[in-house]
Amino acid sequence: MKPPSPARLGPVDLLSLGSHGMRTRPLRAVLSALGIAIGIAAMVSVLAIPESSAKALQEQLAALGTNLLRAEPGQTLFGEDAVLPDTAVPMAERIGPVLGAAATGGTGETVRRTDKVAESETSGLSVQAANPELLALLEAKMKAGQFLGAANAEYPVVVLGSVAATRLGIDRVDTRPQVWIGDRWFTVIGILEPTPLAAEIERSALVGWPAAQRYLGFDGHPSTVYVRAEESRLDSVRQVLAATLNPEQPDEVKVSRPSEAIEAQRLTENTYSALFLGLGGVALLVGGVGVANTMVISVLERRREIGLRRALGATRGQVRGQFLTESMLLSGLGGACGVLLGVLATAGYALSQDWPAVLPVPALLGGVGVAAVVGAVAGAYPAMRAARLPPTRALA
Repeated sequence: MKPPSPARLGPVDLLSLGSHGMRTRPLRAVLSALGIAIGIAAMVSVLAIPESSAKALQEQLAALGTNLLRAEPGQTLFGEDAVLPDTAVPMAERIGPVLGAAATGGTGETVRRTDKVAESETSGLSVQAANPELLALLEAKMKAGQFLGAANAEYPVVVLGSVAATRLGIDRVDTRPQVWIGDRWFTVIGILEPTPLAAEIERSALVGWPAAQRYLGFDGHPSTVYVRAEESRLDSVRQVLAATLNPEQPDEVKVSRPSEAIEAQRLTENTYSALFLGLGGVALLVGGVGVANTMVISVLERRREIGLRRALGATRGQVRGQFLTESMLLSGLGGACGVLLGVLATAGYALSQDWPAVLPVPALLGGVGVAAVVGAVAGAYPAMRAARLPPTRALA
């Protein structure tokens, strides 16, 4: 007479059996899932935070505009520092698609909080002559006070970049604070907000062009020329800008695009993101080993249960499915918690940086999926070991 076929386990029965070990030993389940959660949280954060950063960069560049070019003097054939002509700005404005131009010029002087500070203590700051048009051209904003203009450009007044103001300990201008430049006091009339497309301005003290020539011995040659051009014709302007600024020596002019430098910096940051992604993978691997260890111990502790189930007719496949399901549930729980932790970490960091929080859906779904795969791999050996256990030996 043919023996009856073993009953098939439905999905609900399989989940119930698979979660039995987690329900009876909750502390062990939590500790085992913790490694998986840390690994998934790290991977989700590393994928989501750069996305948030990139989104913030796109919005920032869209607000500032990517049609800004910067020209600086290079070197002569003899290795000496080149010089831009003092007519560079009006020459740049003659290019058809150019919307505006402005310049700064290095004075070689230092800015100090008082005349008692040693001249060698520069705090990494420079003193630059600046055109009144510079503020509008860079689309910069004033944090306090006013910028240089026709009414004050000839007088000993100064506008501080955001970093310069912080290092000099000046955060307001209504009290008319003064700084020491060259051999005289200059009154601070304004403080700039950060200028991402011209980071050198943030570390500068800006004085009027005529004032720099009168009080600081400035020679009038610009050290940096900023040019705004029509977006659609920016490449054409870039090609002719060097020859226009210095027709006699165009090879001595370096032309760059600040937005490209910012994007290159973000690419460097992405390299570090790849490193942290690898560290998250290591944490995930360690978590998988922890799950495998937990399942091996669970098989050893539940030998009698396995033997009893086999004696009552459970097949090897059903026993294998029970422990494999338990392993995947354990890892899936860790993966779900890890995704939640990754979302909270991303949102918190983005909020602290004033970025939009971008949560890529593939990373969120992939986190749980990767955790389930790790659980399946980690539970494969313990499940097969449980399935191969003979009933008589398990009940002995």
